[in-house]
Amino acid sequence: MTEDHVARIQQEWARERPDVDVTPQGVIGRLHRLSAHLTEQLCVVYRRFGLGEGEFDVLATLRRAGEPYERAPGELAAFTMVTTGAMTKRIDRLERDGLVTRRPSARDGRGRVVALTPAGRELIDRAFTEHMRNERRLLDELSPEDAAALEALLTRWLARFER
Repeated sequence: MTEDHVARIQQEWARERPDVDVTPQGVIGRLHRLSAHLTEQLCVVYRRFGLGEGEFDVLATLRRAGEPYERAPGELAAFTMVTTGAMTKRIDRLERDGLVTRRPSARDGRGRVVALTPAGRELIDRAFTEHMRNERRLLDELSPEDAAALEALLTRWLARFER
């Protein structure tokens, strides 16, 4: 196996604390570092479209909702796994940029609905297409067999946390 940053850390800990099993760092440490690398590579595309990761996530969540491309702010927060306060800030920025609108809910007069504007839909469609090209490029670092095996492993592991 190629020695990487995580392997060096494991060796140092094994030397300093031989009484502690450091093998979990091999998986967790690499996943953590890989996540940081992948996030940076994904954000490069978002920035090309004038978006941050959070704004991309909101627009994508609205777009995949189907027509009329709208959701309640609470739904958006739940789908994107952020607090309602963080969601409000994201929506404020997107509304300021003309990518979403807010209006009272037809079902609940006290509630609000966030909807994509035509400009928001056009932007997320272009950004999502480029995002998928970028993810393909990143995944092509693995063989198709390795990618499929990794997806299967991660799917099983994630299911244990999301039950």
